[in-house]
Amino acid sequence: MGKSGGISGWFSSFASEVARLCGSPAAFAIATLSVIVWAVTGPMFHFSDTWQMVINTGTTICTFLMVFIIQNSQNRDGAALQIKLDELIRAVSGARNSMLDLESLPEGELDEIRKTFVTLAGKHRAKERKKPKVNVTAIEKDE
Repeated sequence: MGKSGGISGWFSSFASEVARLCGSPAAFAIATLSVIVWAVTGPMFHFSDTWQMVINTGTTICTFLMVFIIQNSQNRDGAALQIKLDELIRAVSGARNSMLDLESLPEGELDEIRKTFVTLAGKHRAKERKKPKVNVTAIEKDE
């Protein structure tokens, strides 16, 4: 599947690449080296307000821009994961197709479904507690 065109497609591609690069060991090394260079130059600039503003401004701008890059990447990752889960639900016989696209439901409906599953999980855990425990050590000795 190709990426959609226009500014949205361009930004998605750009955000993916920037997120990939900024998460690399090389990016961490560059950031660390920048902080070290900044700290070492402190005495040369007499630890002036301007010297401090350089690091403050640089980190603030980077953080501000990275928020949007990371959020875009997270949104795409979340959407892709939901599509994969929807496909699994659709493909598995016995799975409830009503579970498809749950993320689009209002919060109240999601809470009701969640409560149903919490109750179901509690019932299954209670059944599991009543079952005899399997002695793994005894099984291993038999092999």
